[in-house]
Amino acid sequence: MPFRWSGRTLHTLSAAAMSALLLTSAAKHIREPEFFHQVVPEALCRNDSGERRNGPLAVLSREEWVAATGLLEAAAAVGLLIPATRAAAATGITATFTVFLAGHLDALRKAYGPEGTRRGRQVHALRLPLQAPLIAWAWTLTKGNLRP
Repeated sequence: MPFRWSGRTLHTLSAAAMSALLLTSAAKHIREPEFFHQVVPEALCRNDSGERRNGPLAVLSREEWVAATGLLEAAAAVGLLIPATRAAAATGITATFTVFLAGHLDALRKAYGPEGTRRGRQVHALRLPLQAPLIAWAWTLTKGNLRP
């Protein structure tokens, strides 16, 4: 008799895979924060040097934003592993990935600007479209466990 994957099993495996991805990304936030610096829009970055005025959204430095989003990803990864918190964690990560689109668009715009590099254009041209399947995947996890 062939083995059949139940909807619940697939949902759990999908949540575990998303969790692993998020934990990997969270670790990279700590090990290589500069990798994420380019996707934090300037408007969100507090500047304490006095060189420019801080806007109303500039509440954290670039480094603090990278650390905070890494911690949020780690928390969401744990939340995805717990069935009782999975839907809430998935909703949060869906929203987070959607908000990250602004940063990826800003990074792509800068990559094609006067100070952009060929490598930067390649990296950001790949990173931006990857957000769509990540958002869709996270959204599928917002639904409760699928049929048994």
